[in-house]
Amino acid sequence: MVEAILFAATTPVTTRDLAARMPHGCDPAEAVAKLRQRYQGRGVSLERIGDGYAFRTAADLGFLMQSETIEHRRLSRAGTETLAIIAYHQPVTRAEIEEIRGVAVSRGTLDQLIEMEWVRMGRRRMTPGRPATFVVTETFLDHFGLESARDLPGLSELRAAGLLESRAPDDPMRVPLVERHEDDDVDPDEPAEDLFEDD
Repeated sequence: MVEAILFAATTPVTTRDLAARMPHGCDPAEAVAKLRQRYQGRGVSLERIGDGYAFRTAADLGFLMQSETIEHRRLSRAGTETLAIIAYHQPVTRAEIEEIRGVAVSRGTLDQLIEMEWVRMGRRRMTPGRPATFVVTETFLDHFGLESARDLPGLSELRAAGLLESRAPDDPMRVPLVERHEDDDVDPDEPAEDLFEDD
């Protein structure tokens, strides 16, 4: 009876709970002790967990219970735009990303890109407030099969792939691209590997 109760239980069961379910005069503690002895060296064992007992897979066989799943995560439009701006304009500050996008950048968007290890914090700008910059990582380059950020497709390639309009919009209010500042820590003429040096 004790074996049946413990096998079906989803949480550890105490001897008090066992006694309440069994006929009067039964000794659940003695039954538990015999069951623990019987299951020694088997594929499952009867373990004491807190005040209760439960069947668990033997510790040396836990690897059999593991399974790997591939989680597909889709970037939001904000995430995709932010990633593209960082990739093409790195090192770029949050304010510059917002200027290019025309809307505020959610902290969650940058956190997601950093969590995915596609973006990391770069060096701080030597300007008032010392704003942090963002750059793409080697993980990003590896994911997209790029040797360096310079291998990103240019405007003509993006247009040929149908990802951009064939001609620029006539809107005079469009936001200009961010130019590199003289005080940027990263020189555009340096090799791509320098973008990934640790401070």
